[in-house]
Amino acid sequence: MDSLGHVNNVVYVDYLQESRVDMMRVHAPSPEAAELAEGVVVVGHELEYVRPLVYSSVPVRIESWAEEVRAASFRLGYEVVSPGPERHVYLRASSVLAPFVFASERPRRITADERHFLTRTSDQPAVQRGPRLDARGLLDHAATHTYDCRIRWSDIDSYNHVNNVKYVEFFQEARIALMTLLGAGSSDRGPVGGFVVARFDINYSRPIEFRLEPVAVSSWVTRIGRSSFEVRGAVHDGDSVFATSRAVLVGYDPEAGASRVLTDDERAALGRALVEV
Repeated sequence: MDSLGHVNNVVYVDYLQESRVDMMRVHAPSPEAAELAEGVVVVGHELEYVRPLVYSSVPVRIESWAEEVRAASFRLGYEVVSPGPERHVYLRASSVLAPFVFASERPRRITADERHFLTRTSDQPAVQRGPRLDARGLLDHAATHTYDCRIRWSDIDSYNHVNNVKYVEFFQEARIALMTLLGAGSSDRGPVGGFVVARFDINYSRPIEFRLEPVAVSSWVTRIGRSSFEVRGAVHDGDSVFATSRAVLVGYDPEAGASRVLTDDERAALGRALVEV
C-alpha cells in the first residue's frame, strides 16, 4: 500500500508477471508452449491506471490475452478487474515479450505450437500505444534530476538479471527524489503537492546484472498540462542505457478522492524544470 492507502503502482506490474506465468504454465496446451512461461524477456510495458485499488479480503482477477503475434515477439493485453458482477477495472496494460534462449544468450523465433496457443487467446489491444521512448534524445539534454540507485541482491531474478518489475521501482524512487527536489525549501508539502500515476510506459534495452556500483536513474520533466505533467526517465551508466520510461502524473485531492488542477506554485516549480525533448 502507498501513503494514500492504495495499492502501489509498482505492485500492479508484479501482478501482471504472476498472471503471465500462470497463463503460460496452467493454460498452455503443450510443453513447447509452456516454455513461454519463463523463456522470454520483457521488451516493454504500457500501463494505464484506471482507478485506485484499496485493501480487500476479496482477490482481484487478472485477465490476459494475446494482442499481436509476430515472428520473434508477441504482445499481451491485461485488465485487472474486480471479480463481482459490476466488474470494476483498475488497470489496463500491454506487454511486449520475446522468446529467449538463456543458455546461449540469444533470441529465438516463436514456434508453431506457441503461435497456435497465443492466437487462440487473441483479443483487442488493452491500451492505446504510447509515443516511442528515445533514450538518445533524453541523454542529449541535462537531466532535471539524477538519482543513484544501488542494486540489491533481492532485485535479481533466476537468470542473474534485475527483474523487470524492479526497474519500475527504480523509476518510482527517482520520481520521489525529483518531487522532493522540486518541493525543497518550502514548508509542509512544498510547492509540489500530491499526485497519482495515471500512465506508465517502460522499454527495456539491456539487462542489469548484480553490481556494487549504483546505476543512474535520470528524470526529465517534459510536459505540463492543466492537471497533469509528464516525467521521462532513463536507467543508465553513462551513455549505456538499460531502460527508458514515461510517466504521466495527475494532481490528486485525497479528501475528495478525485483529480485536481495544478496550482500556480506547482506549475511554476515544474516549469523551472521543464525540458523540451
